[in-house]
Amino acid sequence: MRRAVTGRLLMGLSAVVLLAGCTADSDSASGSTPSSSAAAAPTSATESGSYLALGDSVPFGFRAGLSTDYHDPNGFVGYPELVGKDLGVELINAACPGETTASFLDTTAPSNGCENRPGSDTGFRDSFPLHVAYDSPDQPQMAYAVETLRRNNDVRLITVQIGANDGFLCQSTTADHCQSPAEFQAVGQAVQTNLGKILSTLRSDGHYDGRIVVVNYYALDYSSPAASASSLLNGLIGGVAAANGAMVADSFTAFQKAAAGSGGNAVTAGLALPNDVHPSDKGQRLLADTVESVAG
Repeated sequence: MRRAVTGRLLMGLSAVVLLAGCTADSDSASGSTPSSSAAAAPTSATESGSYLALGDSVPFGFRAGLSTDYHDPNGFVGYPELVGKDLGVELINAACPGETTASFLDTTAPSNGCENRPGSDTGFRDSFPLHVAYDSPDQPQMAYAVETLRRNNDVRLITVQIGANDGFLCQSTTADHCQSPAEFQAVGQAVQTNLGKILSTLRSDGHYDGRIVVVNYYALDYSSPAASASSLLNGLIGGVAAANGAMVADSFTAFQKAAAGSGGNAVTAGLALPNDVHPSDKGQRLLADTVESVAG
């Protein structure tokens, strides 16, 4: 990307708190007894192939609620479940609520609630099951993805949605809530570097030459300054995707069009949950349609 474009994008990252993709509420997702995943990782694909979904709470299907509900991962339905059913492929949903681009690669890196959270060494994975069982407690999502590709020789599709939690983490761990240019630059550089490594590793270490779709982030209110920040972050994500032979599912534009009749407000349009940043069932359906329009 050209330097001027990158500079504008990094300056917009201060508003990513309104982007989709944050983790579970820190109080509801902590202090529970660790449990193993209810779903074992598939080791063989169906005749029609398999689909590997990676990323944060949006593909996981997370929505705020009672922590007692978190012990059944089947209660969380995101767009990957809808895409898998529509395309007739076996879904392997390895997403984790609160995953950052850094913790995706290394479980000891700062997370926004997946492996750890600010002020705590525990995260969602310590207390609640994911949709799949990782090989070990310290296996990062990146390593799980590579091992899945080695075990399954007919993965037809990979989706990746990651990056918003980098901004959330900066907001919650800096004294000025991620307002300085240096902090913007650090977040932007992290997303650019780590997402590039994620996509290139899927190709090289996973020896995968099929379709990879990177899903970008929508805004909650398209009349607010945060929408510009979302667009700028998505520009960075799109640039990294293009550089690594991946397609982009443009949820930003899809939600914008769908919310046009509601004054550009995704919550009023029923696409995002009230008092939350996660998609509603209607929003997840739109995300699935957007992915399928690219990967179908």
